[in-house]
Amino acid sequence: RGSFRVPVSDSGQDRTHRWKEEAAFFDHWAGLARASVAPVDVVTLERYSRTPLRLRFNKEFRFHVMGNLRGKRLLDVGCGDGRNAVLLARLGAQVEGIDISPGAIELARERALVNGVADSAHFTCSPLEIAEFVPDSYDVIWGDAILHHLIPELEMVLGKLTSWAKPGSLIVFAEPINLNQTLRRFRQALPVHTEATPGERPLEAAEINLLRRYIPDLVLRPFSFMSRFDRFVIKDHNFEASSLSRRLFATVTASLDYMLLSLPLSRNLAGQGVIYGHPKK
Repeated sequence: RGSFRVPVSDSGQDRTHRWKEEAAFFDHWAGLARASVAPVDVVTLERYSRTPLRLRFNKEFRFHVMGNLRGKRLLDVGCGDGRNAVLLARLGAQVEGIDISPGAIELARERALVNGVADSAHFTCSPLEIAEFVPDSYDVIWGDAILHHLIPELEMVLGKLTSWAKPGSLIVFAEPINLNQTLRRFRQALPVHTEATPGERPLEAAEINLLRRYIPDLVLRPFSFMSRFDRFVIKDHNFEASSLSRRLFATVTASLDYMLLSLPLSRNLAGQGVIYGHPKK
């Protein structure tokens, strides 16, 4: 199966250790996800291809921002086991996915074959920090909860991403955010277990300001205040596969969040943010 080469230097010891930790972590989850490889459900395809999309839902909001994907070249940064990459390819994009986990990349390739998009969804196993893609090649750069793993080298990574993006392209990320330290401390005190790699943390104001240097027209749309509880309600994080009552709960919390987090005084209560805009070229 695929693997990446790890350059070793005196200054790269911390980086190499982080890469190995993260690859092992996501290899483990890829192993658990192997049984889930199947064609994308028709209901899921309909959800993300219909117009209008329901902007109160984080992922549908992102698809609204991207618009029609047919024929667009898209880089899926931190693609994991290929769930998003395959969905994006099914909706017409030419997708290149990159991830640090060999197990996840193997699973992503299998998922693309099962879904009949192996010709339009390709995958590279590499740490993003040492990856090389052709400059000015992508219409969309997409990432789902990846930048908060890269905080030690975020500025360098942003330089790479913007160099790979075409002039006038779109960058879209969904990330955990922490813009309210009091709320963050309260959340950490709750006995709620979450799976996380050792070095990750939500993006804070300093990282958002850094992002603005590379995405001058950056928009941060906050999500997830009351909908933090969806993890206890939605079956395997799969909205379509959940019962009507569970979907109704998620719909109500998402609607309330969308209204609440639209207000200036409550925006900082969000636990997730959709970050999008056009790269500085």
